[in-house]
Amino acid sequence: MKNITEISAESRICAVIGDPVGHSLSPQIHNAAFSASGIDMLYTAFHVRKGDLERALNGIRALGIKGLSVTIPHKVDLIPFLDEVDAEALAIGSVNTIINSSGVLIGFSTDGPGAIRALRAESVAVEGSSVLILGSGGAARAIAFALRSLRPQPVVQILGIDDPETTALAEDLNKKAPGNIKEDAPAVSVGSLNVETLEKAMAEADIVIHATPIGMSPNTGESLVPARLFRKDQVVFDVVYTPRETKLLRQAKKAGSVTVSGLGMFVNQAAIQFELWTGKPAPVEIMLKAVEQALYNNPGK
Repeated sequence: MKNITEISAESRICAVIGDPVGHSLSPQIHNAAFSASGIDMLYTAFHVRKGDLERALNGIRALGIKGLSVTIPHKVDLIPFLDEVDAEALAIGSVNTIINSSGVLIGFSTDGPGAIRALRAESVAVEGSSVLILGSGGAARAIAFALRSLRPQPVVQILGIDDPETTALAEDLNKKAPGNIKEDAPAVSVGSLNVETLEKAMAEADIVIHATPIGMSPNTGESLVPARLFRKDQVVFDVVYTPRETKLLRQAKKAGSVTVSGLGMFVNQAAIQFELWTGKPAPVEIMLKAVEQALYNNPGK
């Protein structure tokens, strides 16, 4: 990682914006990546309140800041202030990454592609599979759109507790997903998340993606799925990464399922950001170690 004597007028800056932003691990992960790659860039955090968003983005242009990560509450609100938005991010309606290309701000979403990379890193065959997504919020939405971009398309079912939100997500996926207009494309199906629908869907799914906050620290004793529903021929992916192994993943592992931690999605979405900003392959292992050090080796975190 750079020290102060290595920073010069030629050094380029990237940053994360959010409100709050003090908890972000993005500076650790990206500065480790820049340093390991020998790239003259540094990464910091800017606390930007909702009412200051447009002015902040104009400042990014004026100061020549190379790129941004975007966290809550700005992922949706900033879209009208961007010059261009990637087709998938526009369909999702959310941006978590910005490139500043000579004053032109271009928005992307790397969460969904990061999830696909995390699955592939565990040798999971995603294309053409049967995928069950639990939840219909921001993470579920990004992952579902990423799944719809694959060929052959997976058969996707979504179970959520917010019926209007779940239905709206399915409608958007069936109408808006980039590259999705094919007569033989399997439609996304949805349902209310309850004992009956969960039992049936779990029995049919090759891959289960848990995309709700249930089981996240400090509520680590909770799991959305009864242990008896997991199978040894199933892949179970939990987007939660604090703790690294949630109760849901422990239950799935005990049943013999292949388990994938949310840490893989977090690291890989950041790796895609790095590649967008630098045009170089991301040092994923270095980024993973930086996050592990920050999250799991510091008891106070």
